[in-house]
Amino acid sequence: MGADANMNTLTTKPQNLTPVCESTGTSLLSKFDMNEIMNCMQCGFCLPACPTYRQTGKEVASPRGRIALMKGVAQESLDVDNEFEDNMYLCLGCRACETACPAGVPYGSLVETAREVVETHKKEEKRAPFIRNIIFNKVFPYPERIDKMGTALWAAQSAGLQAMAQKTGLINILPRPMAEMQQAVEKIASPAERKKRQKVMKPEHGQANLKIGMFKGCIMDVMFYETNQATARVLNKAGCEVIFVDDQVCCGALHAHAGEKDGAVDLAKRNIEAFERAGVDFIVNNAGGCGAALKEYHHWFHDEPEWKERAMTFVSKMGDANELLAELPELTFEKSLNVRVTYQDSCHLAHGQGIRNQPRQLIRSIPGVEYVEMIDADSCCGSAGIYNITNFDMSMRILDDKMKNVQQTKAHIIVTSNPGCLLQMKQGILRAGMKDQMEAVHIMDLLDRAL
Repeated sequence: MGADANMNTLTTKPQNLTPVCESTGTSLLSKFDMNEIMNCMQCGFCLPACPTYRQTGKEVASPRGRIALMKGVAQESLDVDNEFEDNMYLCLGCRACETACPAGVPYGSLVETAREVVETHKKEEKRAPFIRNIIFNKVFPYPERIDKMGTALWAAQSAGLQAMAQKTGLINILPRPMAEMQQAVEKIASPAERKKRQKVMKPEHGQANLKIGMFKGCIMDVMFYETNQATARVLNKAGCEVIFVDDQVCCGALHAHAGEKDGAVDLAKRNIEAFERAGVDFIVNNAGGCGAALKEYHHWFHDEPEWKERAMTFVSKMGDANELLAELPELTFEKSLNVRVTYQDSCHLAHGQGIRNQPRQLIRSIPGVEYVEMIDADSCCGSAGIYNITNFDMSMRILDDKMKNVQQTKAHIIVTSNPGCLLQMKQGILRAGMKDQMEAVHIMDLLDRAL
């Protein structure tokens, strides 16, 4: 029986060719790429790769099951109801199923479309949440507002409010996910420190071999400001000139993953324009989740040929920092770290971008590092953007399983290449009671230590 038997309950019969949602008049079939939906052979190779299926054993919590639900909605044999919404948003979007899929089904874009259908449906029924509108339309498109939020958090930390709230229990007035996850947030760089940043960072010796435009991200450049600086220093050591390009904004990944495709496209246009003006040779990012979105910009402009062409040029210059460093002359390290290190793959770096070997090669190149490969290093840690806030319990179940594999490595440092994963692994270390035995570090910070 098992999963294959459960598929019978999800099989739907095609009805009319151009189904329309009765309440809204929206053509659902036009939203979905039916060719890609029909490419799913329902073979089940995706099931063992899917974190939510492994946790629940439910077909609807698997990629195959969700695609069957999408097919039902597109053919109007299923409604865009709360159950459909819940199943689409239970997905982490880790894209491990894409690596496992023998038919090459682009599940990531399908689930984004499904969420876009959900959110369009809710807006047309005037059920769009107020807070959601603020987050996606009033905060993330404006870097200066994110910067002010970072300054507010820095002030709270500097005044001891965060520590006091934890000691007195006042932190528990926050929703449980936020109350627990804030423990993993380390000291934010001060506004004065952030303002001191050089717009252009040049190599100390010799002429630059490449002019690099640094994609600094939105949350990344506030909560992990020093990691961005470390990335620039490492690239300098590799002989590159690094430019922190003006007028760049959020990559749009959170919008796309949350069904806010129009907002994602607007952000993409702003970034394309900003880096066109910069005239750089190459564009580098250090966040696996951002990088996967940035490399897929050309897929966001099906109906805008001019923008699609500009996006393709942008994408041709885009690369992850690990990817570029692996192609440049070897770094010359000055320190021996003498630590045991393991590596946690960022899902969107490994499954979304196919970058696996380069980070490991860089880690192994550091003097004094004993590298230990982790079991299922490319399985999701449960972070998935804001999933650890919106689906806290499931996220922590996945994290606790991941930490069992981490503990087996007996590593002193767990390295990752994505800010969300980094926060999640810091939280995992706290939950496992390993704060005094292990630390979580971004790979660019580790390289910078040894340089």
